[in-house]
Amino acid sequence: MDAAMETMVRVDGGEVWARDEGEREGRRPPLVLLHPGVGDSRIWDDVVPALAARHRVIRYDARGFGQSPQPTTRYSQLGDARAVLDHFGVGRAVLAGSSMGGATSLSLALAEPDRVAGLALFAPGVTGAPGLDVPEVRADIERLAEAGDMDGLVALGLRLWGAVGPEPDGEAARQLRAAIPAWFTTYPHAVADPPVFPHLGGIAAPCVLALCEHDQPEVIAVNEDMADRIPGCRLVRLAGSDHFPTLREPETVARLILDLCERAA
Repeated sequence: MDAAMETMVRVDGGEVWARDEGEREGRRPPLVLLHPGVGDSRIWDDVVPALAARHRVIRYDARGFGQSPQPTTRYSQLGDARAVLDHFGVGRAVLAGSSMGGATSLSLALAEPDRVAGLALFAPGVTGAPGLDVPEVRADIERLAEAGDMDGLVALGLRLWGAVGPEPDGEAARQLRAAIPAWFTTYPHAVADPPVFPHLGGIAAPCVLALCEHDQPEVIAVNEDMADRIPGCRLVRLAGSDHFPTLREPETVARLILDLCERAA
């Protein structure tokens, strides 16, 4: 297994931090991991070793998250994903995306199907889906943010998305606390990617969608609909997971990704 390399990748009007590791000389397709909006690329830490033993693994922090600087210009998640693949010379890859990262993975699969060998989606978001934006939740987040109540925001996030975590739920809380500022620093600059939900029937790549049974009910409902719409999608229900599947069931997450890679080879 080759030594890990960390670098800053130039994207349109900025840069993002990325890590490249694993088996770069193998014939298996490389893996690109895209993190959720409730964490950064470290959320994959417990999953990567099993993947990197067999595949090249690239992961990066979206703008404003983790080690990536806050954006200062307009940008899109799809554009940044393209830039990361281009930087590493990856013409075709399996994408594994959680929540926000799942939405970006689907956007790339629809926009550039030849670049996506397979999709492993975990509690994925998707652009253009009805029902994911819950007004009451948005109002609670805005109220706590206006009050500068970071502890309240973390507690709200754990109630909504961390139902099966231990008490105290240290790692999920750390991920949330690090990610929450990006919700607000990226908002003025982020450009929404085109709606994908109405076009899920056009996804051609092999796909597994892991639905987390203790997730927010609205996410569960949309994930079930997504799995029905994506041709040939394998729906897996993770009975022990909430919106943090890589923290709750890392071995299962790794196995699902590796199984998909065998289908995508």
